[in-house]
Amino acid sequence: MITSRSPYQLELDLRLPDRGEAPCRDAQEVEVVMAPAEPESPASTEHLMEAICDPDNIEAAMDAVVRNKGAPGIDGITVKQLPGILSARWPEIERQLLQGRYQPQPVRRVKIPKPAGGTRNLGIPTVIDRVIQQAILLRLQPLWDPTFSEHSYGFRPGRSAHQAVEQAQAYIIEGYRFVVDIDLAKFFDRVNHDRLMAAVAARVADRRLLRLIRSYLTAGVLDNGLFADSREGTPQGGPLSPLLSNLVLDELDRELRCRGHRFVRYADDCNIYVRSEKAGRRVMESLTRFIERRLKLQINAEKSAVARPWHRSFLGFTVRNEPEFRRCIATKAVIRFKHRVRELTGRHRGITLERMIRKLVLYLPGMGRLLRLQPVARVASPRRLDSAASALCRLGPVEDAWQTISGTPSSQCPGAGGLRGRLQPQGAVATELHPRVAPRLRQCSLQAAGSASHGKAGERLIRRTAVYGPVRTVVWEGWHREMPPYPDVCRTCPTAWG
Repeated sequence: MITSRSPYQLELDLRLPDRGEAPCRDAQEVEVVMAPAEPESPASTEHLMEAICDPDNIEAAMDAVVRNKGAPGIDGITVKQLPGILSARWPEIERQLLQGRYQPQPVRRVKIPKPAGGTRNLGIPTVIDRVIQQAILLRLQPLWDPTFSEHSYGFRPGRSAHQAVEQAQAYIIEGYRFVVDIDLAKFFDRVNHDRLMAAVAARVADRRLLRLIRSYLTAGVLDNGLFADSREGTPQGGPLSPLLSNLVLDELDRELRCRGHRFVRYADDCNIYVRSEKAGRRVMESLTRFIERRLKLQINAEKSAVARPWHRSFLGFTVRNEPEFRRCIATKAVIRFKHRVRELTGRHRGITLERMIRKLVLYLPGMGRLLRLQPVARVASPRRLDSAASALCRLGPVEDAWQTISGTPSSQCPGAGGLRGRLQPQGAVATELHPRVAPRLRQCSLQAAGSASHGKAGERLIRRTAVYGPVRTVVWEGWHREMPPYPDVCRTCPTAWG
C-alpha cells in the first residue's frame, strides 16, 4: 500500500548558526577584497586567431620587434631583414596559423652571467616567431591584465618597479617592519606546462591558439648545435613569456590576497610585510608548502629570508633605519654599477673610443632611473673622484668647456708658446650623463693666453687622462700632437676642474 505525502510541510523557525564562516578579524589586520563580478575574459575568445592575424595587429607587432632590436634566432635573420622576409612569407604563415598547423622553430640558448654568480638561461626565438608572439600579446594582454592582482607590478602596462618600491615603503611606514623575502629558484625554467595550459584554457576558447601556445612551450632549445626538448619552463627571451609568468603567479597573488597579507610582487620577486618576526616565519613556512606542492615550483632557501626591510634589498633599493624610512639605492647595486663601468672603460679592451662611449651611454640610463627614485641622491663631486669616476675618465679626451685659462705666464705653464695653430677636438663625448657632469664632458677648445714672445692669445686644449692614482691634468699641443703629454704639476696653473 502506497501512502501519499501531504503537500504541506511544516518548518521550524529556528535560527541556525552560520556554518563555515571564519571568525571576523580586526579591520586593520585584514584587507577586504571583493571578487570581480564580471568574467575574466569579457570578450569572446573563440575567434582570437583571426584577430591575431589582422594586418594592423601584425604590423604593430612587427614595429615593436624592430624597435626592440634584439639578436637573431637559429635562422640568423636579423630585425633589419625582417620586414622584407615577413612580407614574402606571411601568406603561407597566415594560412598555417588559421588552420592551426603552424610549428614554431626552436629557440637559441644564450647564457648570461648573474650579478650574484651563476648563469641565467635565455631562449632567443627567431624574429618571425617573435612577431607572432608579440601579436598574441597585443590581443591577450588587454583581456588578462585587468584580472591580475593590483599588488603585481612586473611586466604590466602602466606599472613599474618604482611603483613597487614605493608601495613597499608605504607598508613599512604603516608599521609592518618585518619582510618575508621569497625568491623562486629558476622560475622561468621550472614552470609546469600542464598547469600553465590549464590556466590558459580557462581564459581562451580558441583551440588553435591553445595549440600554438603549447607549441611555443615545447618547441625545444638549440644549444651549441645540440637540440634538447623543452618539458618544462617558458623560454625567457620571447615577448609572450612575461605574460605567461604573470598568469602562473596570479594563483599565488590570489592566495596571498585571500589571507589578507600586505605584499608586493614584481615578476618572481615577492615580498610580504608583517608586524613580527614570529608571524613572518609562520608565513614563510605556509607559503613554502603552497608554492612547492600547489604551484610545483621551488623556493631558493639561500636568498629567501625573514628579516628587517633595511637588511634586505628589493629591486635594487632598500630603506634606511630611521623614522622617515627613506629609500636609498642598495649597496650591492652600487657595487655592480661601479664594476660594470670599470669593465666598459677598461684600458685594454681593444675597441675605439666611439664604440666605448656608445656602450657606456646605453648602460648609464639605468643608474639614472635609480637616482630619480632616490629622494636624496648623493653624487660624488669632481674633487672627490672615487674609483668609478676614475674609470669614467679613461674615456679621455674629456674637455672642460666652462674653464678659461688666461693670463698664465709661459714659465708656469711650459710649452705654451709651442702652439702652431688651433687644435679642434674630434668625435663626441656622451652628454646623456648626469646633468651636473654632462657639461664637463662636452668637447670644446679652450682659450688661453699665449707666451709673452708673440703677445697674442693662443688656444690650448686641456685633456684628461686616467693614471693609477690621482687624476691629473695633462696638456697636448700642436696639430699632430708631436709633443708627449706631461702632468700639470704646477700649483699656480689653474686645473680643469676649477
